[in-house]
Amino acid sequence: SVLGFDLWKMLLDGPEAVLNQTVNTQPLMLAAGVATYRVWQALGGSVPALLAGHSLGEYSALVAAGSLAFSDAVALVRFRAEAMQNAVAAGEGAMAAILGLDGEPLQQACAEAAQGQVLAPVNFNSPGQVVIAGHRTAVERGIEVCKARGAKRALLLPVSVPSHCALMLPAAEQLQQRLQQVLIQAPQIPVLHNADVNSYNDPEQIRDALVRQLYSPVRWVETVQQMAATGIQIVAECGPGKVLAGLGKRISSDVRSPALVDMAALMQLRDELKGAGT
Repeated sequence: SVLGFDLWKMLLDGPEAVLNQTVNTQPLMLAAGVATYRVWQALGGSVPALLAGHSLGEYSALVAAGSLAFSDAVALVRFRAEAMQNAVAAGEGAMAAILGLDGEPLQQACAEAAQGQVLAPVNFNSPGQVVIAGHRTAVERGIEVCKARGAKRALLLPVSVPSHCALMLPAAEQLQQRLQQVLIQAPQIPVLHNADVNSYNDPEQIRDALVRQLYSPVRWVETVQQMAATGIQIVAECGPGKVLAGLGKRISSDVRSPALVDMAALMQLRDELKGAGT
């Protein structure tokens, strides 16, 4: 009812081209993450000490934390996707994965390749795995500069929206206005935000973090490291896949990162934690 169409029917029937549109993919991913967490709750799973989500996943985390209603989150991510898609003309933006080069050398490579255009590291996914984004021609130059500076691999990603860089400022302005119409409450579980790896209780600070997220890097390495620093030993992934679980293993040897992709995985982790008294 929020979207005006049957999301479940779309998932079952497609077509694939429609499913792969950003405005549809993002609500589907949100729904998958929230559904996994709700099954975890229904199975009697323990309450997490912290929550976090990678980019879009931050909205799933806020729903799980009781800060944002699911219906509002679905409408927001659809609006967010449309604003992001409209912020940059088709073909003008791009993203690329850079493997084996990060830190200051990567920052210098982006500065060299920008040539007055937008180009920046935008996803710090794991040590040695960073995504850059900006104007397409700048990203293409960035790929060559990164290779010349020692990157093991540098390749364009099949996406149309250059997320988490300054090209998203127009979308951020629209999102800021839209968020004022949405009820956000203090989370019942702390949520670490992508833009600054902080958690907030004040709804206005949460709104601000969601706005900044659109044009700021996703600091996922620091997020997992902060979880480990607080003594968390298990960082479980709720959602359609195992990407974050794989990143977690590369970020910290102090945490285990199971992916809750099916009932067997959910029940195994639930029983393990119950046996440990947590």
